[in-house]
Amino acid sequence: MRDSADLYQLHPGFEDVAGLAMLVFLDGFVDAGHTGRQMVASLFDRLTAEEVATFDGDRLVDYRSRRPTMTFVENTWTSYETPKLALYRMHDEEGSPFLLLRGPEPDLEWEGFCAAVIGLVEHFSVTLSVSVHGIPMAVPHTRPITVTPHATRPELIEGHSSWIGRVEVPGSAVSLLEYRLGERDHDFIGYAVHVPSYLAQSPYPRAAIAATEYVATATGLVLPTGALEEAAGTTDADIEEQVAASAEVQRVVANLERQYDDIMSARTDPEDRPVLPLAEDETRLPTAEELGAELERYLAEREGDGNG
Repeated sequence: MRDSADLYQLHPGFEDVAGLAMLVFLDGFVDAGHTGRQMVASLFDRLTAEEVATFDGDRLVDYRSRRPTMTFVENTWTSYETPKLALYRMHDEEGSPFLLLRGPEPDLEWEGFCAAVIGLVEHFSVTLSVSVHGIPMAVPHTRPITVTPHATRPELIEGHSSWIGRVEVPGSAVSLLEYRLGERDHDFIGYAVHVPSYLAQSPYPRAAIAATEYVATATGLVLPTGALEEAAGTTDADIEEQVAASAEVQRVVANLERQYDDIMSARTDPEDRPVLPLAEDETRLPTAEELGAELERYLAEREGDGNG
């Protein structure tokens, strides 16, 4: 069996790193509303990042399924964008350090990758690992954003109610990492932020802001949200314009609001554990595809009028 430590290279100068929280975002799995992607991009835009360890992309990434970008100019290749999966040290807005694991989700050697990350967690005495991503849910954009938290110990997510019962879903490298860290008694919290299904394919900054706030609460870090707030204002205005232009979309949003309010009221009863079902009568809510088609038709009409 190959040594998992061969999957990464540690860089010098970080011998003093110990006892920090580690954020995890691997691009490639479900991330409705670009929730985790926007949060991490905001961190890299605002904070300084230092590479602590770099993983071997040649062993982890299937280039034929996610082909790296190359640039061709006139008669020669001028650049190659190497996929990078790395562990970074960053400092929050008050100077507190933390770690961030960022890059493409490995296509190969998941167990080896998890063993390598666990080795880094133990090497740097990581106190808590946290991941975020968005999942599409039948919720309206006009209500507070909710979340499905999960953790390696129930005490880590006390105060959160469950939205989902038993479910089998396709696995991810981050999910497996959380599971393996739990087996080794390391703390890990994951936040699946609920994104309105009709907004799942586009960047939804409100979800990224919520994700940042959940991470900040769990870790005590002071993380930037200013750029996300600015983007959210613009996006909110665009959404309201689209909703106002379509009676069908207004009906869908109103139905989602009633469903959301009913579920939140029911959750005050500890015996109730609703999971956001769709009605199966004459008021059936359209699927995400149906609503997406409606919004796409509206946008196509705007472009046809020269407003695109």
